[in-house]
Amino acid sequence: MIQGLRTVIYPVTNLSEATAWYEQVLGKGPYFNEAFYVGFEVGGFELGLIPDGEPGSAGATAYWGTQDIDAEVARLGALGAEVASPVEDVGGGIRVATVRDPYGNLFGVIQNPHFDRAKVE
Repeated sequence: MIQGLRTVIYPVTNLSEATAWYEQVLGKGPYFNEAFYVGFEVGGFELGLIPDGEPGSAGATAYWGTQDIDAEVARLGALGAEVASPVEDVGGGIRVATVRDPYGNLFGVIQNPHFDRAKVE
């Protein structure tokens, strides 16, 4: 079952420049910094940057937390969603997937063992 909003990911055209910019915006560095993804913890939630944005794109995807991503993707499929990107381990035990809802919207799900619910409750 969906537990709540966890992560919003912004595609960027230059990951290192965007990382530096968000460090200034947030007043701290990322907790996860790799060539394929940069993650900032922000008040118990995550702002993620990925290096494949196009100039002027509005391509943010919200990721909703779940404890069992495989079961959740299957449940969403049974409700009419189509898998856009299958479950993938992106490092550190963090697993993500996206589906398209019946209306064409991307709906992300994330299983993140590092997420601390106590920070947001």
